[in-house]
Amino acid sequence: MSGIEKKKTITVVIASYKYGHLAAHCIESVLGQSVIPDKILFVDDGVGDCDFLPELYPNIDYVFRKKNLGTVANFSDMLSRVNTQKCLFLGADNWLRSDSIELFLQKDTDIVTYDIIVTGELKHDVLKRHPDELTDCRGDFYWSRFMKHHGSMVYDVSMAKKLGYHANKNSEKSEEDLVLWNSMIKAGATVSHIDEGLLFYRRHKSNFNNYLINKKQPNFFVRGLKKLKRKIKLFIKK
Repeated sequence: MSGIEKKKTITVVIASYKYGHLAAHCIESVLGQSVIPDKILFVDDGVGDCDFLPELYPNIDYVFRKKNLGTVANFSDMLSRVNTQKCLFLGADNWLRSDSIELFLQKDTDIVTYDIIVTGELKHDVLKRHPDELTDCRGDFYWSRFMKHHGSMVYDVSMAKKLGYHANKNSEKSEEDLVLWNSMIKAGATVSHIDEGLLFYRRHKSNFNNYLINKKQPNFFVRGLKKLKRKIKLFIKK
């Protein structure tokens, strides 16, 4: 308990994009922690399906955007609002094990990683993409992230603010978490790992649909159009 007695401070940023129907579950998992975070921020990135939450959870600070900023701009703005020593971003469709914050605060490193339980109706899609990294776990999948990044890693706020969130220019996805991880490692960040499944990562249809319609991912559509044009040309030649 000595790590907690030093009173490290931590913020949980809960980010939602069309996850209003799942957000309360996520919030409950944070409020039900054995050690409550110093600050909980909640952001709805321009959808408007979370307006009911302040009445249920008045002690959380809310940001309800009038228009969608996209992942990188949204996360950058939310990070600028964090004033604690540590921070983690949590998707509003996911949830934490009840002792997670307590375990995070026992670590003194710049980054804390931990393992993931993959659940939800599309959990097998993750297994297809990472067959050598997942193992069966009571009907779900256990995903070891030993010394590897993920979107809900815990990190030092001052270092993260200096480096910032940025998109991966070489990927269809923004991969802002991977970019931040690489930047922090390059800057000399220290890393520790908790060998336990603390994040419940829910894979569901909204994950896929949000990716398809997110206009902040132009490379996906540009490449898709180019492929379609090539197919049309081949069809015409035939």
